[in-house]
Amino acid sequence: MTGSRVIVALDVPSLEEARALALDVRDAAGMLKVGLELFVHAGPEAVAVGREAGRPVFLDLKLCDIPETVDRAVARAAALGAKMLTVHAGGGPAMLRRAVERARREGGGLEIVAVTVLTSLDATDLSAMGVGGDVATQVERLARMAWAEGVRAFVCSPHEASRLRAALGGDAVLVTPGVRAAASGGDDQKRTMSAGEAVRAGADWVVVGRPIRDADDRLAAARAIASEVDAARGKR
Repeated sequence: MTGSRVIVALDVPSLEEARALALDVRDAAGMLKVGLELFVHAGPEAVAVGREAGRPVFLDLKLCDIPETVDRAVARAAALGAKMLTVHAGGGPAMLRRAVERARREGGGLEIVAVTVLTSLDATDLSAMGVGGDVATQVERLARMAWAEGVRAFVCSPHEASRLRAALGGDAVLVTPGVRAAASGGDDQKRTMSAGEAVRAGADWVVVGRPIRDADDRLAAARAIASEVDAARGKR
């Protein structure tokens, strides 16, 4: 198993493309992310791509529903063999607690990961949604609530990683999307950093999509980012 801390996003529309991408990058990927687009298209078969490639799956469904519904969905994700499953911290304490408890009962090692504030949002967006304060304050508020319910892994942008690390300590697992190659733009994500910057800020895992998926040589791109992450981890 590779020691890479890069989660490569299989953000493609078909199972065939997902398999090709997974096989291209498996030697440099620590995990493979299956998100909504692919899961809606292929369902459980999308998670099986990880087994075929020999890599664990980060199932990024961002569940947010009543506690009973999320409880049952967590059980299904555990049965599929996912390593990590995202839920929205905004689903509230009862939903988060039920998700953590169900994952523990299933006994397959599934980790519940609470999404704090999406990387596509900024302070203006939060204000429009009726949320007071800046993004970092809201991220910490949601993370502390989730922590109290037993969640130990969190999705935040690289810009909030250092604040969450200070607030939650070394036992928290921080996953940062919005990671780009050093010279690339942010696309539709507003709170981005390079992989090395994200790790130096406190991230444990970085999620990378377009810079790898759209590269001429996907494996070389994934290896470059993995090397950047390793170098940054060595300096923490």
